Amino acid sequence: MSRTRLRWGLLAAGNIAKAFASAFAQTDSGEVVAVASRKLADAERFGDEFKIPRRYGNYDDLLADPQVDAVYISTPHPLHAVWAIRAAEARKHILCEKPLTMNFYDAMTVIEAARSHGVFLMEAFMYRCNPQTAKIAELMRAGTIGELRLIRSSFGFRAGFNPQSRIFDLELGGGGILDVGCYPVSMARLVAGAARGRDFADPLEVKGTGVLGASGADEWASAVLKFEGGIVAQVSTSVTLNQDNTTTLFGTAGRLHIPSPWFCNGREAGRTTLILELDGKEREEIAVEVPKGIYAIEADVVAASLPALQAKSPSMGWEDSLGNMRTLDLWRKELKLSYPAEEPKAYALPLGGRPLKARAGTQIPKGELPGVGKPIARLVMGVDHPTEVSQATALFDDYFSRGGNCFDTAYGYGPIKESVMGQWIQLRGLREQVVLIVKGAHTPHCNPAALRQQFDESLERLQTNYADIYFLHRDNPQIPVGEFITPLNDLVRAGRLRAFGGSNWSLRRLEEANAWARAHGLQGFSAVSNNLSLARMVDPVWAGCVSAKEPDYFRFHERERFPLFAWSSQARGFFVPERAHPDKKDDGEIVRCWYSEDNFRRQERCFDLARRRSVEPIQIALSWMLHQAFPVFCLIGPRRISETLSSCGAVEISLSPEEIAWLDLRA
Repeated sequence: MSRTRLRWGLLAAGNIAKAFASAFAQTDSGEVVAVASRKLADAERFGDEFKIPRRYGNYDDLLADPQVDAVYISTPHPLHAVWAIRAAEARKHILCEKPLTMNFYDAMTVIEAARSHGVFLMEAFMYRCNPQTAKIAELMRAGTIGELRLIRSSFGFRAGFNPQSRIFDLELGGGGILDVGCYPVSMARLVAGAARGRDFADPLEVKGTGVLGASGADEWASAVLKFEGGIVAQVSTSVTLNQDNTTTLFGTAGRLHIPSPWFCNGREAGRTTLILELDGKEREEIAVEVPKGIYAIEADVVAASLPALQAKSPSMGWEDSLGNMRTLDLWRKELKLSYPAEEPKAYALPLGGRPLKARAGTQIPKGELPGVGKPIARLVMGVDHPTEVSQATALFDDYFSRGGNCFDTAYGYGPIKESVMGQWIQLRGLREQVVLIVKGAHTPHCNPAALRQQFDESLERLQTNYADIYFLHRDNPQIPVGEFITPLNDLVRAGRLRAFGGSNWSLRRLEEANAWARAHGLQGFSAVSNNLSLARMVDPVWAGCVSAKEPDYFRFHERERFPLFAWSSQARGFFVPERAHPDKKDDGEIVRCWYSEDNFRRQERCFDLARRRSVEPIQIALSWMLHQAFPVFCLIGPRRISETLSSCGAVEISLSPEEIAWLDLRA
């Protein structure tokens, strides 16, 4: 792919593809060599108009063309994800029209596809590649208008109502927020970040409103975004209403007005003008000379950025796109606006449209637990966060593809989270390939009656007739151990449960429970789920929590090789340099639970070894867990695919016995 001229293929042959194709008359960075449409006749007409040699009647054939280096995707919004993923799998660089996907979680999946296949990916906000936008960011970084306080930005147009058009049809991602509202949001995030010396900023709050029309699409809408530093943005969009389509930035010393923020100089070389009005000074026009049309510059940015796989700011990098999608999600949530492409049935297959399978490369190692009858991933996915199927499919598909198969659920996480877990299992047809941990009977409902009632409810939510592993979520020392062991054995005999144990049970109660079970010829606890991490839990995260790092408990695990499912296995971010430091006190929970002299000594050693190994400190901390002398299954709670990827990096790290002891201050 390292050619002098980048060879482009166009996926879709609509008007925006025509604008992009015409730009290559102005640049030597690339050429269009192929075009595909759902109808071959349309591709032929497009090819004739722009003298494109190869024409295809479907997108797969274009992706199979070895003469194509990069693709420009301009399909309707709901098709962006599938074709971006397939393009990545075909090792084609990708420029994808905005919005990158329908939501934040789909965008994570697309970005991971690009990363894992080593291809360039950029969301096609053409204005972000323009010299005018770079100048705006420069002025904000320089504090030209003083401290930025308010951003006012709009992008709206009036289209004749047609419920079948992509502008209004929900099946095609219709409405203003995704189509053009993404522009003022992206501008606000850019300048809010630049004003504080960063590439972009994500809002702390999003408040929005709007009107959903006859088709269900948003026809006009506004939002207020609040950023760090007291910066506020007013953004608006519409598809049935013409707006001024400008951006104005207000600061403590004046304002900067951008008459043409989105199309800048247009499709030809030219000049753009920014209007600076400082308090007490005459109005000033700042001219920006632009040597090419806006789409030609965009194509040049792609060609110049391939080695890094993503473009530099102010063009849209991956984190920038994720932040933009997250903000759009929050805006739509305010309007209760969702799309058919986000309904559970739309995720019947992974986003790439192909059955889920293991990826090549390092896989999460497996362990065993008596009675379960399946291998169990030693990195266990916590299910205390996903509340939408789109979120679950992004995180769970990725985890499963890396060899992960064990999911930690709980009645106390609520019906939505367990139900989403159950929907994913049903959509993928993977019940016999996954290990489901169910927890219940949490305080104040830690009693045998609640155990059975909550167990039944959890299985109903999870759409399964059995749990692989059950943990009593808390202990109730007022109840004799036999009153817990007996109903759990009843569930095992009924085929509704395979193995069980206790979460946050003391060593005394654990040994008492298993002694009682042996004395009565019954199955006892096969494992416990207590806290363990390289850092010592100084104060319980929640009332009633128990740590396996207590000396007697730790020696018990080592002596008996008793399995542990360790929660907060990464000390809730204590080993992330940006999260925890003796002088950093903004996260009260980390301070309360993990800050101590001995833990900072562990942290220092962890950081030192990570530097020497060229890995992340949190990976060293997690590798320490995996190297214990007894079976440890580490519960992780990633919110993003990148966090799962980071955790999986621990699998590849080998630690010597001397390093294990040194990290924990035992040498």
